[in-house]
Amino acid sequence: MASTDDNYDDINVTPMVDLYLVLLLIFIIMTTAGVQGLKVDLPRASSKPATADMSAPKTQAITVSPEGKIFLNTIPVTLAELESKLGAVKAATPDVPVVVRGDRASQYQGIMDVLDVLGRLQIDKIGLATQK
Repeated sequence: MASTDDNYDDINVTPMVDLYLVLLLIFIIMTTAGVQGLKVDLPRASSKPATADMSAPKTQAITVSPEGKIFLNTIPVTLAELESKLGAVKAATPDVPVVVRGDRASQYQGIMDVLDVLGRLQIDKIGLATQK
């Protein structure tokens, strides 16, 4: 039989851990509830559109159809017309980006012809559109 004078060598820490977890939970809830930010009165923008030149899109899209037809921003063009129109755009915007879209059934030569035109015009921001 154990007497009442025996010393306890073990401390039961389970209630202490429970207390810490409850305090941690309260701290997390109060911290996230307290981060609301400052209320400021934001300035208003005008409802008018920007007065930038909207006649030509910034990014030029060149599409090569399965039949080999070339389109510049949905307008059908020949290679000579493509070169002259892109030359004019390049003169106005020297770092014009171009996206080349080619149908998977199109001939590889048609896309290479477009890339040759872009190389002659020294357009170096070229993207090739693909699907995921």
